[in-house]
Amino acid sequence: MQFTRRAALAAGALTLAGCGTDARVSGPTPSPSPSPPPSASPLPAEVVHGPRDRAQVALTFHGQGEDQLVRTTLAVLAQSDVAVTVLAVGSWLAEHPALARAILDGGHELGNHTYSHADISSLSPAAQYAEITRCADVLRRLTGSAGRWFRPSQTPRATAAVQQQARRAGYATCLAYDVDSLDYTDPGPAAVVQATLDGVHNGSIVSLHFGHPGTVAALPELIAALRKRGLAPVTATTLLT
Repeated sequence: MQFTRRAALAAGALTLAGCGTDARVSGPTPSPSPSPPPSASPLPAEVVHGPRDRAQVALTFHGQGEDQLVRTTLAVLAQSDVAVTVLAVGSWLAEHPALARAILDGGHELGNHTYSHADISSLSPAAQYAEITRCADVLRRLTGSAGRWFRPSQTPRATAAVQQQARRAGYATCLAYDVDSLDYTDPGPAAVVQATLDGVHNGSIVSLHFGHPGTVAALPELIAALRKRGLAPVTATTLLT
């Protein structure tokens, strides 16, 4: 999947200023994420990886971080002509609403990573549901869509209770991952690349994070290394449908 206009869009976005807290995106309303084509078979309540016979990997980002650093990440992805899946923290996106447009205009997709990034497994079912739906409300307000994917916060896997509340909120599938880059520990770019390459296979879903300079620095080498192995970096929707 190619996004030839993304480099110019993201590079231009580097000069934009952030917007106020909990405000609508200024300018034209961004187009909602397109509805994915129907799958040949329904996905399970949680997906850890995609088809192992498909030479693709989904790069997925936990979405929160300093505005300029996120825009730099988007610019690097644009230069590499790669589209990713961003699971946004709702409170962060409400504080940086223009980033919703920047992410979608870059050809990426947005999903739900709870509103406050609490330890969702420790919450009551009612509080779990509130965390999911409050983030979904932010996504709908800013983009017109709640997104297809939900990823639980502060845990790599969704409990049965969280899966139930996600389905209740409209997310049929929770998006887990089988490769943890450990970039949130700030081990340095080389370690991020190595941790990813050590675990990646056909169909892998890779966990990465906005807001970490080492991740930005690692991306060009990581993307080049994946392609050298014959693995195409794609969105979760592309991998799983």
